Amino acid sequence: MLRAAEDTRIPPRTAPPAWVVVALACAGQFLVVLDVSVVNVALPSMRADLGLSAPGLQWVVNAYAIAFAGFMLLGGRAGDLYGRKRMFLVGLALFTLASLGGGLAQDGWQLLVARCVQGLGAAVLAPSTLTIVTSAVPEGAARARAIATWTAVGAGGGAAGGLVGGLLVDGLSWRWVLLINVPVGAVVLAGAARWLMESRAGDGRRLDLPGALLVTAGLATLAYGIAQTEAKGWAAAATLVPLVAGLGLIGLFLTVEARTRAPLMPLNLFRLRAVSSANAAMFLCGSAMFCMWFFMTLYAQNVLGYSPLGAGLALAPSSLAVVLGSKLAPRLMPVIGARNVAVIGTLVAATGFGWQSTMTAHGAYVTTIMLPGILMMTGAGLGATPLASLATAGARAGDAGLVSGLVNTSRTMGGSLGLAVMSTIAAARTAGGTSAEALTEGYALAFRTGGGVLLGGAVLMLLWLPRGVPARQA
Repeated sequence: MLRAAEDTRIPPRTAPPAWVVVALACAGQFLVVLDVSVVNVALPSMRADLGLSAPGLQWVVNAYAIAFAGFMLLGGRAGDLYGRKRMFLVGLALFTLASLGGGLAQDGWQLLVARCVQGLGAAVLAPSTLTIVTSAVPEGAARARAIATWTAVGAGGGAAGGLVGGLLVDGLSWRWVLLINVPVGAVVLAGAARWLMESRAGDGRRLDLPGALLVTAGLATLAYGIAQTEAKGWAAAATLVPLVAGLGLIGLFLTVEARTRAPLMPLNLFRLRAVSSANAAMFLCGSAMFCMWFFMTLYAQNVLGYSPLGAGLALAPSSLAVVLGSKLAPRLMPVIGARNVAVIGTLVAATGFGWQSTMTAHGAYVTTIMLPGILMMTGAGLGATPLASLATAGARAGDAGLVSGLVNTSRTMGGSLGLAVMSTIAAARTAGGTSAEALTEGYALAFRTGGGVLLGGAVLMLLWLPRGVPARQA
């Protein structure tokens, strides 16, 4: 339970019903996660309209994801210090304006800049969504259900991206996968301004801007180096220089965090077993799951010949499966334990990845998209809720925003780097071929690799995750 000394509420009026607060927070989370995946089905149209290269298409996704992951810790700490409601509003406003700019882009670089700014807005907004949910609902079964709803909505946003994107691209144009955020964001902004109550940690610490810049620059440089391996190979200077520079920047970030008085990411937080183990598991699972939608939409369109709308509809069962898994998890957690639910979910997802890796260039929908997709996303939903619960229950209330940001950062950071690695692996197997058979071999290897990563994640969870959800630390 949040302590008055650490988390000061500033109620301007009678508190709204908890379900209203949860609904608004989930709406914000849905938007930011939707934009990770909604552009996937629009990538071929973007490439044709703006003349983007193949690496450029990858950066339409990664520009958002890296800015999102790199600045999310800063967004979480800003929410703790300056108010969760305030950061929710600031982040959503920035995200909405950047969506407008991206939808109106006339050149590739304009789109990439807009996607970066979108990611920054999402990074400010997203940590506040989970903290607002946990602040509105007391610990116990009710909070587990609320977190499950938050997880389901977030996962559903990623899953629904293909369907929403397909409808918009086929019915209007690729620009509307970004422009649709403008009216929706305006409505959520108005509701949040009216109904959300302010809360903050109020400890007077300052933001660690150098830390945020270092970790973001390190991630971006590292992802760029990985992406270079596709064209240059691992031994080329064009690959090694950014890889070494990226690792150096991340190392410098850790050094700064160890010495500054008000670190962006207090390293002693990782002494808590629940926090460190859950975030490591989030990173591994995110590195595989993030790639699923990217490769599935490319497979459906480039190999099987689906339209953008057809690809979105093909993935609709997966969208429902991830919601089902997220809602089932809190029912299982009190019975068999959070750790066991996370492991089972990860193994189910790994089974789906293994099945998907058997895809062929002339595969049937049911056996090459629908059923493996359902397994992958049911497992994703089952695994994410207990991991989020373990991570957020392991830290004190004053660090709630930071830990919420760390959960999202681990998942998204793993996803952005995972996409760079998996794209390189797929391209290496394809070896420049553009036939359906060559593309299928590359996509299949990416899924096979992702399944191996998930199996490693399951082993890590068994060995490291605590057996139950720990009581909140004093």
